[in-house]
Amino acid sequence: IHPAVWAFVISAGAALVIALAVLPFRPSVAKFSAANLRYFGVVAFVSYALPNFLVFAAIPKMGSGYVAILFTLSPLFTLAISSLAGLKRPLRLEIAGLIVAFAGALLVAASRGEVGRAVDVVWVLLGLAIPLSLACGNVYRTVDWPQGADPFWLAIGSHGVAALMLGTLALTTAGLEG
Repeated sequence: IHPAVWAFVISAGAALVIALAVLPFRPSVAKFSAANLRYFGVVAFVSYALPNFLVFAAIPKMGSGYVAILFTLSPLFTLAISSLAGLKRPLRLEIAGLIVAFAGALLVAASRGEVGRAVDVVWVLLGLAIPLSLACGNVYRTVDWPQGADPFWLAIGSHGVAALMLGTLALTTAGLEG
């Protein structure tokens, strides 16, 4: 199954479940402002479509243990980007938590026998785009959260747009996977 299909299922499912749970009871949250539409597009690509596609593409090439290790780098990258942008100064407790999370991911990878397994450098670099993309999404949401926007509506819209992106990718590249 194409990685875009797996990632599509996640975003389409999230958008559908949240929409069905929220919109019948709070239809007034649905607002299509320019700020919301911009947010949907950026978050859809950076926080959902790109990293989820890369996860499902990387697991068969790298193994789930390595991908788990990459996920532990997301908070570290978020902290680095937000610190460099002057948005946040790291606390010692945060740094300690990041170290514990990274150690846990290493333990998972070691228990699966994946530590020491040869991995193509191209996949390592593509894999590093997962936590980098997630970190950029985390910082973006902090900087450009639309004023007065409902978080459920933002989740529905951004997952919906991600599903459109991923569905389009899956349909246009069907049969190209080797």
